[in-house]
Amino acid sequence: MTTEETVIPRPSVVVGDDGVSRCGWAANDAEYRRYHDEEWGRPLRDEQRLFEKLCLEGFQAGLSWITILRRRPAFRAAFAGFDVDAVAAFTEADVERLLTDERIIRHRGKITATIDNARTTLALGESLTELIWSFAPAPRSAPLTDLAEVPAITPESTALSTALRARGYRFVGPTTMYALMQSSGLVNDHVLGCHLAPAPA
Repeated sequence: MTTEETVIPRPSVVVGDDGVSRCGWAANDAEYRRYHDEEWGRPLRDEQRLFEKLCLEGFQAGLSWITILRRRPAFRAAFAGFDVDAVAAFTEADVERLLTDERIIRHRGKITATIDNARTTLALGESLTELIWSFAPAPRSAPLTDLAEVPAITPESTALSTALRARGYRFVGPTTMYALMQSSGLVNDHVLGCHLAPAPA
């Protein structure tokens, strides 16, 4: 890019060909639309699905979320549906198997972290769901008005990261944990004008 070129900002809200207003990041991909409408920002308290999101957010680090989203069925097949007991029982042979599975992200560190995180969850002595949700911030008094206002890290995501790391979890940095908070509905970052934006308090 030359110094004369400028980056065209992405609109915060886009009206789709179905007439529905959505956050701009969900405008041009059918899978993103479905994810935006049915999952992102909706409260999730299912233990197994939260463990799955925790693992997949870790796999996403350094990649785009759509890459993970499109491979999620393959991840579920490869990791026994993210059943914590099953994943915790994986062996080195499973690691080698996963490293040859072209359907997923073949990153040894992230694969072994997923297995270790399952073992940590089994040894947690408390509900992973309750632990994660204990760091949910108070709802905003008004929806964000622009995608540029959406944070990457918050004090709550930093505190959650610290708490999980102290218990032995891996690939749970503050940015990754804020993405988990968004995807699991601990926060609602749908912007003003999106049909899922929260109503002002």
